[in-house]
Amino acid sequence: MKLLRIGVIGTGYWGPNIIRNVADMRDTTLYAVCDQIPDRLNAAQRRYPSARFYTDYRKMLKDPGLDAVAIATPVSTHYAIARDALQAGKHVFVEKPLTDNSSTARALTALAKKTRRTLMVDHVFLYSAPVRKIKELLNSGHLGDIYYFDSVRVNLGLFQKDVNVIWDLAVHDLAIMDHLIGLRPKSVSAIAVSHIKGSGKEDLAYITVRYSGQLLAHIHVNWLAPAKIRQILIGGAKRMVVYDDTSPSDKIKVFDKGVSPVDKQHRQVDYRLGDMWAPNLDTGEALRRALGHFVDCIRKRRQPLTDGEAGTRIVRLLETADRSARQRGREIAL
Repeated sequence: MKLLRIGVIGTGYWGPNIIRNVADMRDTTLYAVCDQIPDRLNAAQRRYPSARFYTDYRKMLKDPGLDAVAIATPVSTHYAIARDALQAGKHVFVEKPLTDNSSTARALTALAKKTRRTLMVDHVFLYSAPVRKIKELLNSGHLGDIYYFDSVRVNLGLFQKDVNVIWDLAVHDLAIMDHLIGLRPKSVSAIAVSHIKGSGKEDLAYITVRYSGQLLAHIHVNWLAPAKIRQILIGGAKRMVVYDDTSPSDKIKVFDKGVSPVDKQHRQVDYRLGDMWAPNLDTGEALRRALGHFVDCIRKRRQPLTDGEAGTRIVRLLETADRSARQRGREIAL
């Protein structure tokens, strides 16, 4: 089976990670690299001299030897580049979020179906060992019915020029939430503020997502925190999970703890205080697994886990949270 020839567009923050994995994977070859900034392009050329190099992605897309592209550019450019790539007959792997509005996200999803090309969004945490393990625990019924999803993703910076903290950080937790819960939310509300004069970008936000029944999700994102925190709590009827992505070991801890009523009137509850255990997790790189999934979907003509429809769902949640924040936290039905 011939190697899949992939071109990478964008060599800024995330692009070099994609380039490294594409170059190292056994069933792909780094066919081309594109960037408008000469210094970045020169650095990539010194490290990967066998690839082809472009400053204009449109010229790269005209190369008949190119099979697929990975897009790691600012979100405002995703739609135009992905659209041109699909129209040129290339498969597309695009950095999160898919686009900057749900209308263009739906348009790309429809175009991928029309052209019969694979469109995949790099919601990389869904391919990480901790999230995969939590999904396994949920599917097996080990945690029971989910009561809540609570996440904190904060750090000092990095301030973005083209998006606010919701689009930059909350996109990860919304994608994880969507994947793990597997249900469609009923409404979204958000409060966000900007503390840096002249930035025009909110740097702190609290997002609440409501589902049917009593299931509730809450997401806190912040660019102004003194420490880096990446933590998710999931409360289940049987057991509870803490996922700490900054922990050097035991990123997942499962607690056999909970409460249950002791009388029919629910006036008293019984506390269950059982053991804690930390599942063994594989150490493979999430991005490598995501790119491998992309290649496998192309070869077997399967829909990716994070396909255009999944990407559109997340863009719609981001869009709605942003709109709610601008309306001082109004709850908006989905």
